[in-house]
Amino acid sequence: MIPGRRQQASVVTFRWDLDKTYLKTQFESFSKLVRIPFERAADKTHLPGVPELVRGLRRTAVARGEQPRVLFLTATPPQLASAIREKLEADGVEIDGIVFKDQLHRLVRGRLRELRDHVAYKLEVLLESRIGRAVQGVELLFGDDWESDAFVYTIYAEWLAGRLDGQSMGRVLSRMGVPAELALALAARAAMPVADPEAAIERIYIHLERRTPLAGFRAYGGRLLPTFSPFQAALDLFARKRLDDVGLVEVAAAVAAGDGTTARGLMNLIDDLVRRGHLDRGWRARSVVRLCAAGVAGLGRADWRERFRARLPLRSRVAPEGQVDWQAVPSPRDEHRRGESVPADAPPALPDAKG
Repeated sequence: MIPGRRQQASVVTFRWDLDKTYLKTQFESFSKLVRIPFERAADKTHLPGVPELVRGLRRTAVARGEQPRVLFLTATPPQLASAIREKLEADGVEIDGIVFKDQLHRLVRGRLRELRDHVAYKLEVLLESRIGRAVQGVELLFGDDWESDAFVYTIYAEWLAGRLDGQSMGRVLSRMGVPAELALALAARAAMPVADPEAAIERIYIHLERRTPLAGFRAYGGRLLPTFSPFQAALDLFARKRLDDVGLVEVAAAVAAGDGTTARGLMNLIDDLVRRGHLDRGWRARSVVRLCAAGVAGLGRADWRERFRARLPLRSRVAPEGQVDWQAVPSPRDEHRRGESVPADAPPALPDAKG
């Protein structure tokens, strides 16, 4: 480094979906869908613990000497921009950008296929952000199991890692049911080079709003973490040193207060990550110590002793990331056919998470 010149801080980007990931948006029926454009900021409700998580990630990144960026990518129309920004501001969430889907523009131009196709829309925005260098460095991505976020984020991550070129991307998109003209256009954009040696997707978090069976995510590899609660994302981020102690406690307290998760429920969520190989014993212990010290949801030393005397089927090592098995990845066309029942392979204790 040249003497007297300050080294530029590395950039870390936290990119979020909005509906079902940050906001509790209800669009399961037509009557609920038509209400959305008329909602004010005061009508919108966030998932408990998510604002605390976003604020904690920014604070921790700054403490690490990094330059944090918080971006939102949503299929919500721009007509709701004012209400969305007002809601985020009320939550104390500072953002660096948000992209809305202009449905009216597509309707006027007769691009009816694109009204419901969020895969091509989101992937196009992600690719353009990198090709145009609006986003650089490391990213962590947050989505849900409602709008094929797992598929979109993974294909983007594999392209960024250089394991999926434009031609291969076009084939995958076509096989997954993306309209041919959109698949070709995206494949052409993906052929453009990305001049950023630090470009990488560190982690993908998928909130299980629909309780999609965990088996449906195995093909995506270990980079993707399905979560039953924002608290589980916070635990993983804490173990990755992306979230500080204060942030972990704040998220846990918000989840406990917001949706009634008890002390037992929080412990079950922790042990679920250990069983699945996403949290090792050391970070499990550190997490429980922090929560007990803060007295979150009434957790205390008795809970600590009881849980660590119990003989749990714990894994000692965190599972490796692995490779994406595109042949086994479920098609986004089947997204709307998924049920909303609790997955058969969910840990037995999770239904009792709220006491």
